[in-house]
Amino acid sequence: MYNKTDRYSKSRKTDNTGYKKASASGKYGNKKSGTNDRYNKTDKRTAAPKSEGTGTKDIRSSLPDAAEIKGLLGTVSDFRINKLTPIGAFLTPMDPNGTEGSAGSSLSGFEILLPKNEFVDKSLRRGDLIQAYTYLDSEDRPVATLRTPAISLGGLALLKCNQATPLGAFLDWGLMKDLFLPFNEQTYKVKAGDEVLVTMYMDKSSRLCASMKVYKLLKTDSSYKPGDHVTGLVYQLSDRFGAYIAVDDIYSARIPAKDLVKSLRIGERPTLRVSKVLPDGKLELSMREPAHLQLSDDCELILNELKNAKNGFLPYHDKTESLILKTKFNMSKNAFKRAIGHLYKQGLIEIYENGIELK
Repeated sequence: MYNKTDRYSKSRKTDNTGYKKASASGKYGNKKSGTNDRYNKTDKRTAAPKSEGTGTKDIRSSLPDAAEIKGLLGTVSDFRINKLTPIGAFLTPMDPNGTEGSAGSSLSGFEILLPKNEFVDKSLRRGDLIQAYTYLDSEDRPVATLRTPAISLGGLALLKCNQATPLGAFLDWGLMKDLFLPFNEQTYKVKAGDEVLVTMYMDKSSRLCASMKVYKLLKTDSSYKPGDHVTGLVYQLSDRFGAYIAVDDIYSARIPAKDLVKSLRIGERPTLRVSKVLPDGKLELSMREPAHLQLSDDCELILNELKNAKNGFLPYHDKTESLILKTKFNMSKNAFKRAIGHLYKQGLIEIYENGIELK
């Protein structure tokens, strides 16, 4: 599934980090002559260091692979600029205590490339301490960036799909290479242009990927109370359990299936009423107002339907199936019975075994 040719060729047509350009010009060794490529895993630690200040020849072999620096991937970390070259800056990771990776630590002896086009118009000098975000380029090599991505490891963000393929979708997260959303991490088939709520995780190959399975990551400490009106993103639908909503894109909420009086689409942003705050802090939402406030609107809707019906008759009654009433009137069976009962008491309709009629 993660064949590089298939998976990453869709995200960017060219490598924007400068690596390919460097290799083609011989900076990392001429492949045609059989010399070592800088990123050959068996040789990257043994290549002879070049003397600093010689332009393209000052590039040596301390770059790690993804597995070796997985603790840095997907996060903002502290670095010291070790040297500057025509293709970018080489960074040394700093330990939490502010020192360079000490001997024996997981960061010892490593350098990470900050490509020239990731400087974001900032002037850098050797020895500077900077913060940078680390991710994998289009050839799965760790690189740093001074750009601010829309999401970090374990976080939540609403991202737009740039392209969808049979293997998965590619999301815009503000960096040079799109974020991959595998097909099996989608809660519905994502299309180009869709905005999807995702979290970011690291797969078994240390690649950063997106997932739409965010239920367990949504917060449950909102300050909303029953009766409040909220707006949220529909991120998952279930015939059995209802519609799952991310209120304000961060709080866990659900419309129970029995209260789904009209259809919703994933990606839709309805305004809903908080009907209940559950003991665990999750919100239960309703598409309708409380019965005593909704009654007037329901009565008016039914009266208008009767006025437009042939002979002022509608074949709906208190024995009609709930799904039919939900489809026709966008109301539950109880709400419908409440409304026609109120209209009958007012002398506006007659109720028969096979329907209701306008007086």
